Amino acid sequence: MTKMTGAEIVVQALEDEGVPFAFGIPGTHNIELYDALSRAGKVRPILVTDEQSASFMADGVSRSSGLLGCVNVVPGAGLTHALSGIAEAYLDGIPMLVLGCGTRTDTGKAYQLHDVDQMAMVRPVTKAQLKPEQGSDLYATVRRACRIARAAPAGPAFVEVPVNLYLSRHEPDLDAFAGEAPSTPEPDPQLLTRARELLAESRRPLLYLGLGAASAGADLVALAEQLEAPVATTIQGKGIFPESHPLWLWCGFGPAAPDFVRKVAAGCDLMLAVGCRFSEVGTGSYGLEPPGPLVHVDVDASVLGRNYFADVQIVSDARAFVAALLPKLDHRATDSGLREAIGRGRAEVDAGWKDGSQDRVSPARLLKGLQEVYGADAIYTTDSGNGTFLAMEILRIDRPRSFLAPVDYSCMGYSVPAALGAALACPDRPAVALAGDGAFLMTGLELLTAAQLQLPVTILVLRDRELAQIAQFQQAALARKTASRLPDFDLEAICRAVGVEYLPIAGDDRVLRVLCEARSIHSDGRPVVMEVEIDYSQATYFTRGVVRTTLGRLPWPDRLRFLARALARRLPGPGW
Repeated sequence: MTKMTGAEIVVQALEDEGVPFAFGIPGTHNIELYDALSRAGKVRPILVTDEQSASFMADGVSRSSGLLGCVNVVPGAGLTHALSGIAEAYLDGIPMLVLGCGTRTDTGKAYQLHDVDQMAMVRPVTKAQLKPEQGSDLYATVRRACRIARAAPAGPAFVEVPVNLYLSRHEPDLDAFAGEAPSTPEPDPQLLTRARELLAESRRPLLYLGLGAASAGADLVALAEQLEAPVATTIQGKGIFPESHPLWLWCGFGPAAPDFVRKVAAGCDLMLAVGCRFSEVGTGSYGLEPPGPLVHVDVDASVLGRNYFADVQIVSDARAFVAALLPKLDHRATDSGLREAIGRGRAEVDAGWKDGSQDRVSPARLLKGLQEVYGADAIYTTDSGNGTFLAMEILRIDRPRSFLAPVDYSCMGYSVPAALGAALACPDRPAVALAGDGAFLMTGLELLTAAQLQLPVTILVLRDRELAQIAQFQQAALARKTASRLPDFDLEAICRAVGVEYLPIAGDDRVLRVLCEARSIHSDGRPVVMEVEIDYSQATYFTRGVVRTTLGRLPWPDRLRFLARALARRLPGPGW
């Protein structure tokens, strides 16, 4: 076989794994790889303004399309810049290939440029850390990393390729990788029988579905209808069960949910949780409690019973579990009272959102307008903060891979680059980013990337001139805001400087007109930014619930101290 450079071998491996994009910034150590990428037919190199954005874009590719996102970084600073997005993917369970570059291993010299222990850096936030020793290992190593990243529970896998392997020519061993797909665990028959028995004995079960349940697809609807069970999802699981369905309840069901959700959940006497880990954010600071016995199903054995005791713990892929369970269940009659209670509660919540004013925009008017104008196929990316929880509570999503949010790592700066990744991977679906103004300041210069690539993305910058989620927590718990107010900036000037269309929305009466204008620009294949003067005066159910839960968990002396301090700060001072 003809010899190939290490760079050409790596590109061959990426193509054979179906990796569509490599996000990063070239440096002295990987220029050979970029040269090979320039000749690649199936993998497209994407230049970013910052490697943090590269990892967020790769994440957006994986979440929106199911294709494998790849971040391609130089040693040292390239990797450390990208670590935020890598850690986000790790904690959220998102597959990602982190294609790192290493310093030379053939000189015996110390103190090389960018020379740090990268393996030690990435070990806490990646599933595996691989380093090929010789050129013949390259192809198998990269492909193995891709398979590890995809295998459940999914997450990032890191490959460090020494620069000398990129530069040299090698005999490619394209047959070294067997290519066997990892097996997915199926449910233990005895535990499956026990789960079926508990479900049969229950009067009304509650289904709780996380992102890990997505593989079950339409069978999730069949399961809910067969059990006539209300369905709550995690934040990550938003959209894997259609939210227009009369059995869909809410994202979560504890104190961080509306009253009707809590009442319906309290009326259940068993919970079947599939593909979730009961994380802090997803549970509203561990505020929810399973109603009755808990049957917990997850492909990762380590999460079962970790935060909540489970009466039945089943290690299984969600698709395999649901497919095996469905034929064993008796079909329950439609519970019109349950469905009416859910429908009534959802209508009351929708009606309870306040309108904005002439100079502010209400979140409900904005988000409902977005869905009306952009349609059911839109992909929404959110950011760490208030925008995520408002979107979670107001948007109604009916298909998976449509709501992309940084949840368990909760990293600011996610939404804009993630939307670019989604737009690249899913060109037939509109990508819409909901970025708080604080988060926008971190990665907003990726507007330049969108303009350069002429990507049809819509970016909404939610302007309240403070770090809204933290400011609300501070005001509620401390009656004082510290270091959470933002300096103002001229967004129109920024858009003009990078060549992106700019549209302002200052009040509810302008929402639909401006959204339609933005949709037209988007449909023309151009990026557009809307500056939204958002009204955050109405706190989300999530924020209120988390504050109550956290306060209620404190010992009484500390609880009283917090309440007394907040009350004292709200009283007029001597000069009033």
